Amino acid sequence: MYKQAVVKGCTNRKKTRNVSNTWLEIKKNKSIYLYISPFYILFLIFGLFPILYSIVLSFQKWDGISEPQFVGLSQFQMMLKDIDFWKSILNTFIIWFESTVPMLVFALIIAFLINSKFIKGREVYRVLYFLPNVTSVVAVAIVFATLFGNKYGLLNYFLTKLGLSPIEWLKVPKWLQVAISSMVVWRWTGYNAIIYLAGLQKIPTNLYEAAKIDGATGVQTFFKITIPLLNPVIIFTVITSTIGGLQLFTEPQVLIGDGGGPGGGGMTIVLYLYRQAFVKHSFGYAATISWGLFFIIAVFSIINWLVVRRQAD
Repeated sequence: MYKQAVVKGCTNRKKTRNVSNTWLEIKKNKSIYLYISPFYILFLIFGLFPILYSIVLSFQKWDGISEPQFVGLSQFQMMLKDIDFWKSILNTFIIWFESTVPMLVFALIIAFLINSKFIKGREVYRVLYFLPNVTSVVAVAIVFATLFGNKYGLLNYFLTKLGLSPIEWLKVPKWLQVAISSMVVWRWTGYNAIIYLAGLQKIPTNLYEAAKIDGATGVQTFFKITIPLLNPVIIFTVITSTIGGLQLFTEPQVLIGDGGGPGGGGMTIVLYLYRQAFVKHSFGYAATISWGLFFIIAVFSIINWLVVRRQAD
């Protein structure tokens, strides 16, 4: 008991000393902390406070004007029984799968080609492939609305020239999801390609030279050297693309509006949240949906973390 008390006392004194040293460092470098303080102040006001307040709001029924009414867990129960909520989750996962898989495949192929020695002007290609990521989403939506137009769309024009029937891209839910997925692929492929390119440039070139001496083909080199060594980067892009895909909002909102399109095929989780808050003025229920989305993202993040840890082991 005496030894435990001594150890505990030493630990407490050490913690007190560390806290004192921290405050001394802050006072010593107060001018530096003063320069970076605007970021933290703005984050506390516009970042942390809304997050914490959304927890309180999720237990209340509020239309933004009248007094909030405490309803407990009833909104969470309503969310679990909400058919439209589950439909928005299904739509989100369909769009995520249709966009993420081809996007990452195309990004890997593009990065591999740009990294190849026989490609000239690689710096120009890097800029060209990254441009869609910095292009205005509104401009992108206008272009894709022209491409996927039901009557006068460019894709339907080519289909009729080939003797095929035109497709009502923006009226049928499954084709609407394809149109939204195409926007995501076009916008984010170059971004992921740049990340893959950075990973490829970290792979030692002597491995490729040794494989070439041993008679390995380009395909064998790609699957036996490139993919295994690029695996951590691939996992990173899968994780970030998953989180971004579950938060998809801008593309469907700009392309088809707040209603999610005909049949609600483009109604993603975040768009449904936005509709509940700023169209139906049900801010309490919208906060509840946001925490439902948080738990979904948390589950997928844990799964991805387990996959990463398993790969590391």
